[in-house]
Amino acid sequence: MTSQAADGPETVVASRRSKITPEREREFFDAVLEQIRECGYDSVTMEGVAASTRCSKSTLYRQWKTKPQFVAAALRASRRVRFAGIDTGSLAEDLRQAARAAGDWSGKDTRLLQALGHAVTSDQELARALREALVDPEIAALEEMLARGVARGEVRAGHPALEYIPAMMFGVLRVRPVLNGQYADADYLVRFVESAVLPALGLR
Repeated sequence: MTSQAADGPETVVASRRSKITPEREREFFDAVLEQIRECGYDSVTMEGVAASTRCSKSTLYRQWKTKPQFVAAALRASRRVRFAGIDTGSLAEDLRQAARAAGDWSGKDTRLLQALGHAVTSDQELARALREALVDPEIAALEEMLARGVARGEVRAGHPALEYIPAMMFGVLRVRPVLNGQYADADYLVRFVESAVLPALGLR
C-alpha cells in the first residue's frame, strides 16, 4: 500500500491545503475583499481573484470549495477590534476616541458592508462571518466602555439610552454615504458623538 493510500483522502487534501503559506493566503484574502469593495459581491469570481493574484483557480477551489466559503474565511481572517484598548477613564472621552477610530476605517469597512448587504441576507454563513469580523467585536468593545462608565457612576445603571449606543454608532456609519454621498470621517463622527450620543446619555 502506498503512503498516499494509507493516509487516505483527508490527509491528501490537508497536504494540498498546507502548500499555501500564510502570506499567500493573506494575499488571496486581501484581493477578494478589495474586489468586493470595488465591484460588489455578485461581480466577484474565483477566476477573477485567481487572475489578480496570479494563481490557478484550482488552487482557490482546493482551499475553499465555493465563493461564499472563500469570502467568509477572508472576513474572519480580517477581524480586527478597532475599539480595543480604548480606556481613558472617562466614558465621554472613550466615545470620542471610538469615533476617531471608526472614522479612520469607515471608508473601507462601510464599503465592504454595503457591498455584502444583499449577499448576507441569503447566506447565513456569510452573514455570520461578517458579524464575527466587523460587527460583534466592536459592539462588545462599546458595551465594555459603557459598562465602565456605569461602574464609575457617569451614567446610571439601566439608563434607557445605553442599549441604543452601538446602533447609533454603527447606524451613522452606514447611513451617511446614503444621505450625503460621503463616508463618516473622524471629524464628523466626533461631532455626532458630542451632539447626539453624549446628550442621549446625559453627558457633556
